[in-house]
Amino acid sequence: MERITILIADDEAEIADLVELHLIKQGYHCIKAKDGQEALDAILKHPIQLAILDIMMPKLDGYEVTRQIRDKHHMPIIFLSAKSSDLDKITGLVQGADDYMTKPFNPMELVARVNAQLRRSLQFNRPVEADKPAVVEVGGVVIHPEERTVIVDGLPVNLTPKEFDILHLLASHPKKVFSTENIFQQIWGEAYYTGNNTVMVHIRTLRKKLGEDWNKNKRIKTVWGVGYSFDG
Repeated sequence: MERITILIADDEAEIADLVELHLIKQGYHCIKAKDGQEALDAILKHPIQLAILDIMMPKLDGYEVTRQIRDKHHMPIIFLSAKSSDLDKITGLVQGADDYMTKPFNPMELVARVNAQLRRSLQFNRPVEADKPAVVEVGGVVIHPEERTVIVDGLPVNLTPKEFDILHLLASHPKKVFSTENIFQQIWGEAYYTGNNTVMVHIRTLRKKLGEDWNKNKRIKTVWGVGYSFDG
């Protein structure tokens, strides 16, 4: 797993060194900056997962650094500042910080807050894999829903979109009997009307493409008076 890199921006070298010492013990990689511009330059040059910023810094203060970070990045930001009034804390949070600690501070508390912010950030930004439609394999038929391809006894079969949809519906539920009305409504998305032979026609051509004699009901079976099922 790639090491997490934390930016520490503070013009007081002793404080930056102290924070770095405790974060390194936790396995983090740290980059230090002594002013706001150097902090922004570091973010441009390195992949950084969290920033700890002082507010009162030369060149650019912590507020401006935060504003520019927020224009392009979503990393957590923790202000570590001597400005300790409630108004200062509220201002810091309004400016875009995720947390605010005042100096003097407990290094272990800061580490705990870093850990908490990273947990939230990494969980939120973790890519979620969309559930892929399962490949259907039954009775020598292999159906790949994403590619909309069908292999029968090792050979590809070219189906129309509706033929594919009917086959996928039936084969995904082996031995389940679907009425003609049910198939029509699920595949065409319309109300079924008596005398509509659309499903029957598609089943007939589908059977031919699957290479079966429809009289033998090898894969797609006709359940007389009810509908169709896929037995494999």
